[in-house]
Amino acid sequence: MRTAMQSVARLEDLPVDRATRVKVSDVPVLLVRDGDHVHAYAADCPHAGAPLEEGGLCNGRIVCPWHKATFEIADGRLVEPPALEGLKRYPVSVEGGNVFVSPVAAPAPTSAPAQASAPTPTPTPTFAPASDQAQAQPSAQSARTQTIVIVGAGAAGAAACAALRESGYDERIVLIGAEPGIAYDRTSLSKFVVAGDMDPDDVPPVLPVDFYENQKIERIEAEVLRLNAVKREVETDEGDCIVYDAALICTGGAPKPLNVPGADLDNVYMLRSRNDARDVLASVEKGAKAVILGSSFIGLEVASCLRKQEVDVTVVSPEDVPFAKIFGKTIGEMFMRLHEQNGVKLRMKAQAKALEGDIAIRRVVLDKGDAIDADLVIVGTGVRPATSFLQGIALADDGGIPVDASMCAGPGLYAAGDVAQFPLPRTGKPTRIEHWRVAQQHARAAAHHMVGISDPYVGVPYFWTYHFGKRFDYLGHSNGEAEIVIDGSLDEQAFIAYQIEDGHVAAVIACDREAATARLAEAMRRPLTLADARKLANV
Repeated sequence: MRTAMQSVARLEDLPVDRATRVKVSDVPVLLVRDGDHVHAYAADCPHAGAPLEEGGLCNGRIVCPWHKATFEIADGRLVEPPALEGLKRYPVSVEGGNVFVSPVAAPAPTSAPAQASAPTPTPTPTFAPASDQAQAQPSAQSARTQTIVIVGAGAAGAAACAALRESGYDERIVLIGAEPGIAYDRTSLSKFVVAGDMDPDDVPPVLPVDFYENQKIERIEAEVLRLNAVKREVETDEGDCIVYDAALICTGGAPKPLNVPGADLDNVYMLRSRNDARDVLASVEKGAKAVILGSSFIGLEVASCLRKQEVDVTVVSPEDVPFAKIFGKTIGEMFMRLHEQNGVKLRMKAQAKALEGDIAIRRVVLDKGDAIDADLVIVGTGVRPATSFLQGIALADDGGIPVDASMCAGPGLYAAGDVAQFPLPRTGKPTRIEHWRVAQQHARAAAHHMVGISDPYVGVPYFWTYHFGKRFDYLGHSNGEAEIVIDGSLDEQAFIAYQIEDGHVAAVIACDREAATARLAEAMRRPLTLADARKLANV
């Protein structure tokens, strides 16, 4: 081993407040100094390849600059998605003040949650087995085999599968989803695919293609017709009837229908899948006229994409200011200016009354009587929790599933992502958040709790949105009415804005502040004053 080690740095030259990238035989390696010790890991995030040295170190953890995946400094274990595996480690030693690293990776760490002292080889599930009566019914389940069913095969479903296997659970896992193929990074559709920057077939999978087969995950491509929480039974439109010991519901949101005349015309799209993206791209050509109904994050991201394709874009929205309910009016108005400066026409406080055309869309008639010519329409009017198939469990008023901090909704039943009404960490307020990474955070917490590992959801909600080459990070959660303090320039899109509630930072919106938001993504696990947050942001 000693002959393979290479001198790469002097210990005294390594800072303690940030990581350092070096090369060992052309292998990029991340060095993290911990007192007189040094840890060496793969330098790029396993999720999307972000350079980890540009992220943050906080609370003994490494935080990715792009999507805030989080890893333990001590051993590289995964703490938070969207990465679903820990960091590759490299042997390292410090001798005579010199740091030596091997280019040959050590065995990968097991990504048990930080609360656990060690991964459990034989986890003890917290769920009670299905009833004897249910077990006696015809199903694919053996009386001696535990079965966990995951309904929803997207980002959260994939994260749950990974978390169950990494925790040592080796019993039966059934993953059910209606969309063909394996889970992929759906967020790329509205950020890169419609802009022409990424082919739909190049959207990366959430997990390696061979993961499901290698980990013996049973995949069923079907619609779930019924899940009976009392009988613990799932039925699909393909005739499957599965009795489960525990189930995770992560079916996401169902698009709200556009209930206006002409909604079924050709070239009227929703952007929910790769096939939707292909359809949109087939209708896009330079000079085409597009109308986007709704000023949601997806709606305005698509507006940005279509402008890059030199499409004439009009956004029609009933809101006064986009994103104001989350970011507040000041930040929302900044987004309005950014879009208008890039040629997007905004028709706020307006709605579509009808879509007109012979076979394909030709114009959108607004509620005020005027009309907008259109060659294509993108519908972005929001979603509702996809929970209509559930039986035997009370739902929230909006159709969400109330859960506790372990994402448990009742005996043997868990929920994650868009469908979950969960207690917001640090406030306890029942909340639903419709974003990809939050869904994965929920799924990991649920999976760990299923197998007896105490891992309540205490993370910081996070998402990012992308407009005209600028990425905007959002940490925490606020209703948009909080006091807001802004450091930097909104008009130059180089700022960090703090939303203050009850004397603490409830949320952060930032642009061009990736290292700062990486540190804050970890630090905001505890209450932070504005002064403390500013100190961390300016390290």
